[in-house]
This record gives sequence, C-alpha cells and structure tokens, in this order.
Amino acid sequence: MATASPGMTLSEMSCKMTSSFAPGEPSARRTTFESPAAWTMGWGKSGMRSILFGALLACCGTAAAEPTILVYGDSLSSAYGVPQSAGWVALLGERLKQRKSNYTVVNASISGETSAGGAARIGRVLASTRPAIVIVELGANDGLRGLPVAQMKSNLAAIIQAAKRQGPRVILVGMQMPPNYGAQYTNAFRAAFREVARDERVPLVPFLLEGVDKREMFQPDNLHPVAEAQPILLENVWRRLAEMVIAPPK
Repeated sequence: MATASPGMTLSEMSCKMTSSFAPGEPSARRTTFESPAAWTMGWGKSGMRSILFGALLACCGTAAAEPTILVYGDSLSSAYGVPQSAGWVALLGERLKQRKSNYTVVNASISGETSAGGAARIGRVLASTRPAIVIVELGANDGLRGLPVAQMKSNLAAIIQAAKRQGPRVILVGMQMPPNYGAQYTNAFRAAFREVARDERVPLVPFLLEGVDKREMFQPDNLHPVAEAQPILLENVWRRLAEMVIAPPK
C-alpha cells in the first residue's frame, strides 16, 4: 500500500484559516481584536493600557489553543501520486472548514512508513503538534514486506499508548492484505487491527480502502487510490471521527 519515502510532508490546514509550516517552524497567524472599553475610556492612562494588553494576551492564548487532529500514517494518507489538495486528509480539512469546526488538521504521514518507524517518531510528533485527536493509519507497509504480525501489533499499541498518555483521543485505521499473501497471514493481519483496537479501547476503522474495489480506482501500481477515490477513504474515516469533532473537545 506504500512505496519508498521521498520525505515527510507536515502540513496544517486550519478550519478557520489556512496556514502551512515546515517541521519545527511555528505557523504565523494574526488575530484582530476590538475593545468597546477602549472606545469609551481611551488609552491615556498606562494602567488601562496594561489591563487591556493583558486581556489581549489572554485572548491570543485562547485562539492559539485551537484543537488539532493529527493524521499519522503512510502513503495512503500522504496523498501519494495525487495532488496534495485531492488527498483524503486535505478533504477532511475542507469538510471541517465547511462545517465551521474549530479543529485544524496536521498531516504527519510519510510514504513508506512502517509501524516500527511510526513508533520511533511518535513522541517527537506529539510534542510538536499537541493534538486533541490522533488518527493512526499504519501497518500496510508491514504487510507488504511480510513483517511479523505480532511485531506490528506491538508497534501500533505503543503508538496508541504514547498518544493516550498525552491526552488525545485515538482512532485506529485498519488495513487488509491481498489473498496472494496466504490465508494464514492475511487473516492474522486483518484481525490484528481489531485486536489492538479492542485491547487499547479505541475506535476502529475496519478497512481504509473499503469500497475502493475497481481497477480504475487505483493508480498504475494497483496499490494507491486515484484522486477520484479519495472521498471514499474520507467517508470511511469520517464514520468514526464525526462524533469526536461534533462533540466539544475535553
């Protein structure tokens, strides 16, 4: 389901404004405030200026606390082979914007990422993004490489546990392998996501590619969905995410 990584793309799509930043660089935002008190009292006294300036800082702190949805996956979430704006993660940002949600979306997906790679970097990503919700979409590359299912389960559990320790709610996205990998492996692989979701008590999207079942829905590699199929991926995730974003974050 994924290929060699050209590098990580980390983007932020605000549901109220659009901004982007490189990893490690803060995004720049501008907020304008108007104070009725300033109109009637004026700014002549330094004490009043201090009070209003303190209030302004408090408001800015509230605005900066905009809740974030972190999408943590591989090429299926990094819009491999399609325009970034056509990928399901970008479409999620647009849907939230249309619904006037205050959530932003950060895509920290890397093409070619395995569950082990995800487990190794999750701490840094959580520290830099401080998400309210984490969508974990990893494991496809483990399957394509025939890596042990038990190892993948352990890595996915570690990612979820690391996220939960920081407070975010987590959604796990499941994947399946084609039958040519053998019934024993494909059955164990499919069941692994259900078992991890059960043990960690997190919602599960059973299969990200559910409904993407025609050849023309895939790119020439027969692994990655074309742009026209990306809305289907979004709908599969949205079934689990909708309740979280409609309810106010804790």
